[in-house]
Amino acid sequence: MDKIDKLLECQRTAFNNGEFSEIKGREQQLWRLFDVIKDNEAKIAAALHTDLGKSEFEARATEISIVLDEISAMAKNLKHYARPEFVPTAIFNWPSSGQILREPYGQVLIFSAWNYPFQLLMLPLLGAVAAGNCVVAKPAEQAPATAKVIEALLGQVFESKQVLTVQGGRETAKELLKRRFDYIFYTGGENGGKAMLRAAAEFLTPVTLELGGKSPCIVDADAKLDLSAKRIIWGKFLNAGQTCVAPDYLLVHKSLKPKLIERMNYWIKCFYGDNPLKSADYPRIVNDHHVERLLKLYPNAVCDREKRYIAPILIPEASADDLVMKEEVFGPLLPILEFEQLTEAIKFINERPKPLALYYFGKSGLDQVLRTTSSGGVCVNDTVTHLVNPAMPFGGVGNSGIGAYHGKWSFELFSHLKPVMRKSTLVDLPMRYPPYSSGKLKMLKALTK
Repeated sequence: MDKIDKLLECQRTAFNNGEFSEIKGREQQLWRLFDVIKDNEAKIAAALHTDLGKSEFEARATEISIVLDEISAMAKNLKHYARPEFVPTAIFNWPSSGQILREPYGQVLIFSAWNYPFQLLMLPLLGAVAAGNCVVAKPAEQAPATAKVIEALLGQVFESKQVLTVQGGRETAKELLKRRFDYIFYTGGENGGKAMLRAAAEFLTPVTLELGGKSPCIVDADAKLDLSAKRIIWGKFLNAGQTCVAPDYLLVHKSLKPKLIERMNYWIKCFYGDNPLKSADYPRIVNDHHVERLLKLYPNAVCDREKRYIAPILIPEASADDLVMKEEVFGPLLPILEFEQLTEAIKFINERPKPLALYYFGKSGLDQVLRTTSSGGVCVNDTVTHLVNPAMPFGGVGNSGIGAYHGKWSFELFSHLKPVMRKSTLVDLPMRYPPYSSGKLKMLKALTK
């Protein structure tokens, strides 16, 4: 930590000296990062396969391509995002002009998560850099191969005084949190989020938390059955269910339940074969700890501990009292509950903490669901895909997170909006100065009608 402290001091000095203030320089760095990632796509994909058993297609589709798209969008729009915004001023300040400047916070600490270890570090990092901050990046230690590749890639683009990669586990994280930062960005679970807030409170550091929770999926009576089954299975078992916005449980209209389960089983076989253990497209659980955690949630799961494999499993007779319904699954277990009236499903959702995502399959009840539930985001007649859009913010609400990013929202997130008023020296209205006569009071009342 002594070495890290010296590097942190170098970072702060470089930032205070304005070394990252030029928009053109940031834009060039983003394109440089784009090129380095393009040149190393095979290495990144191989690391993701080592850590999580991801196929090359899944690695590129859910991690590498998303990052490249975000970098391209950010670099192309950076000048627009960063330009001053001119605003009107109050009549009491006449004559004057007002503007809002996007000012970087300074030194940003970013913690990544292990389930999408490349994407979940790179997306906030590029937003922080684009906004003009310097960054300390802490990759997820549970995905060591990807963490190593990330450090090498960032080292090709940035000096440590701008982006410093720090490897390590919980003790390293605890030590970092004892230092003062200007912003903290954390992706992970609820317990980790609480630890971030406690640490940030010591320095009154602003924090963004990207958490998760039990994201519900409603399948209403008028849903397109087979398409719903297909898209639910894809979103649920992507990355073996280790996705923060994966459908955590289903609420299915009673009339559709038997047929929906039949079609979901059909699509599991179509996607992964009779034995998903042999499928090159079905990932693995990240480590032994999470294998055992999932087996505690559902002991009947089909499992190969040595290969960190748990089969895709539907749980058709789940109840609210089951252990698998008590905490976020974050794995390939899908509890299925039924309802007769949509109000029952809505009530069930609202009795629980606000989720990161909510899914609705159907048509007639959509307005009611949107009007009477709260969630980080909503996806209608599909799963997961709503977050792959730089034109929309991604983030949680309540227990599922604080703050949102992606696209321009990443730039805004890591920027302080600094208001600047320029007051003319040519005119100085006497009204505001004592003594306050009845005439001045009358004029004030007239101006504030």
